[in-house]
Amino acid sequence: MAQQAVTPLSEDVSKWYNEIIYRADMAAPSPVRGCVIIKPYGYEVWEAIRNGLDRRFKATGHQNAYFPLFIPESYLRREAEHVEGFSPELAVVTIGGGKELEEPLVVRPTSETIIGEAFSLWIQSYRDLPLLINQWANVVRWELRTRPFLRTAEFLWQEGHTAHATHDEAQFETLQMLDIYADFAINEAAIPVIKGQKSENEKFAGALRTYTIEGMMRDGKALQSGTSHNLGQNFAKAFNIKYLSRENVEELCWTTSWGLSTRMVGAIVLAHGDDKGLRLPPMVAPIQVVLLPIYKTEEERAAVESAVSRIAAELKAAGIRIHVDNREETPGFKFNDWEMRGVPVRMEIGPKDVANNNAVLARRDIPGRDGKRFVSQDGIVNAVRDLLTEVQANLLADATAFRDSRIHDVSTYDEFKQVIEADGWARAWWAGEDVRGSVDEARVKEDTGASLRCFPLDQPGGSGKCFLTGKTADRVALFARAY
Repeated sequence: MAQQAVTPLSEDVSKWYNEIIYRADMAAPSPVRGCVIIKPYGYEVWEAIRNGLDRRFKATGHQNAYFPLFIPESYLRREAEHVEGFSPELAVVTIGGGKELEEPLVVRPTSETIIGEAFSLWIQSYRDLPLLINQWANVVRWELRTRPFLRTAEFLWQEGHTAHATHDEAQFETLQMLDIYADFAINEAAIPVIKGQKSENEKFAGALRTYTIEGMMRDGKALQSGTSHNLGQNFAKAFNIKYLSRENVEELCWTTSWGLSTRMVGAIVLAHGDDKGLRLPPMVAPIQVVLLPIYKTEEERAAVESAVSRIAAELKAAGIRIHVDNREETPGFKFNDWEMRGVPVRMEIGPKDVANNNAVLARRDIPGRDGKRFVSQDGIVNAVRDLLTEVQANLLADATAFRDSRIHDVSTYDEFKQVIEADGWARAWWAGEDVRGSVDEARVKEDTGASLRCFPLDQPGGSGKCFLTGKTADRVALFARAY
């Protein structure tokens, strides 16, 4: 069977991405505009993300719950900035059961409002705090321009919602969850994200402060990969979320929300891919090792398949995710197919390997002979485990080196423009107008296509001259073109 090559990432990242998502069997087109069908291979990556995060959430005291998909329209209108921010993206149901509804229902774009209403009923005193809730759900935002996983009208995510007695407790929660996102992104997705605070212009509608993890993709663009919001008392005021303090005084709660979506699947694809296709980090790969029996005669087949079956059982028993490829295709076809799908390690076993009690291990992250090694079938589990650890670390190191090579310090607007035009990130002192609808940020966006991604939490200290306004600045900002 002839196999058409994927458009090289080095030639056209956008075309490569759109092809590889479908060619690698991660998703399929949907009859609904702006939506995709997530196929098992793509969904298993999402399951790895979900499991990695859920484990961390529960370890920090959060519990899962589920809230309705439909939200009364009046709920959104209680927090003015919130409804203004989401209004263009809302999908609204006006007819149910063949009758016009008394009140339109919004299909969940996010759940601060309906969860805020529930919190107002559940919280009575300080003894009920903190209330730490997370839900795994789907949401709908009527996007005009969509791309599989990165931006779709319907997507999957988790959204955490918490209530606290004080601002400081809410702030601790906000940054704790940002740390959890970063920990997962770096140590499991192998994406060296940068933690930072969003500008007033870029923060979540209705939030006091918004924090983000920003990842660099292979085309140099930024991808906001997870956000955590200190909502202050805005939603507590709108939904009457109060508690009776130890001093028997009624106080407003401080609330937070935080979310990470199937956009992370797209981030993994775009942060690690190469000209041949996907390169999946072992920690999130649906298949960590694919075993390929190679033979010509029936006699060779029996011996090879016996060895493959035994090794596959050992690896599976050790908790390693494996797949045995018994398809009636040539070895070359299978090599190319699994390279495109990004399986971290390919194991080849032929008649000579059986005779010598060996196996060939080929790494996806290092092409050609340099990525191959012969290992003994004795102790194969440890050899594979060690190799998977090496691949995971190498993908993170590679992505980190790529990111660092494209972040440039700039001091003038001309330098800024040159960096952005070269698909880099500009790091600079910033004293621009920090308000929603910022004229300064709008000017930069119009001139260069770059947006203020964040003020990194890791700041150099001191002060400097803003590259745009010339004013003295006390914060460094990161700018980039973004998805």
